[in-house]
Amino acid sequence: MSFDQNAFLIIITAAMIAISCGLLGVFMMLRKMSMTGDAISHAVLPGIVIGFFVSGSQRGLEVIIGAGLLGILATLMIDWLRRKARVQLDASIGITFTLLFAIGIILINLFAYKVDLDQECVLYGEIAYLPIDLWITKSGMILGPRILYLSLLNLILVAAFILLFFKELKVTSFDENFSKVIGIPAALINLALMSMVSYTTVSSFEAVGAILVVALLVVPPATAFLWTRKLKLLIQLTIGIGIGASILGYYLAYLFDSSIAGMIVSVAGIAFLASALFKSKSFLSRFGTSKPVEPLEI
Repeated sequence: MSFDQNAFLIIITAAMIAISCGLLGVFMMLRKMSMTGDAISHAVLPGIVIGFFVSGSQRGLEVIIGAGLLGILATLMIDWLRRKARVQLDASIGITFTLLFAIGIILINLFAYKVDLDQECVLYGEIAYLPIDLWITKSGMILGPRILYLSLLNLILVAAFILLFFKELKVTSFDENFSKVIGIPAALINLALMSMVSYTTVSSFEAVGAILVVALLVVPPATAFLWTRKLKLLIQLTIGIGIGASILGYYLAYLFDSSIAGMIVSVAGIAFLASALFKSKSFLSRFGTSKPVEPLEI
């Protein structure tokens, strides 16, 4: 990996992905459904394979549509198991993602001679390839890095979703029963949120990979939650942590000639561990500053 004029494009793309994941991750965390993102990231594998069969390309729109539909299916399965079958949420998540992921593995094994899926790209991603993965029109015009446009579109959609349904997301995250009383369709809002998580996961595959998307959904919001109990400040801190991890992660990856995506998540993880240590009661009690945990303010 070289350090050149493409560094800005890589950093801005990574930051947009981190912001998109962080915004959704805040409300996933408040609903105690953070690991649902992990389930979706694995459950979409059959959709990716089916989309590849239809389009014949890893980059076809059919792949995104197929993965998105499987993400929604995974959400519906988790919700059905939790509500109708009375299965614990963690068990519902485990059953759903292992079943759908296994189906995806079976499809790959059965049709391995027809499928040319780079599983390492899907699971780990490599944002360093962004400068050479260009969007070229049929007329031959080069518009720039393809993943940059995908990340920008994803950020716009996520930001618009949060702004338009902020009140509904806030109320349903804190008290689902109360939201039903005042006429908010909690089930529909939950499905919309899960659909956005599914789309974000799929659109970020090639940049940071499915596994690392999960980390960006969970780690920045969890780190911010250690520092504040105010919702708006929580969102702002989550965005700041995501941007900071993207910038520092890139430069550390350049310094150690390592994976950019892996280093970004490592930086975010270290920030969380440092925050947890600093905010721990044992650490604070040494300086006589230990305080009781405050409830989250909406």
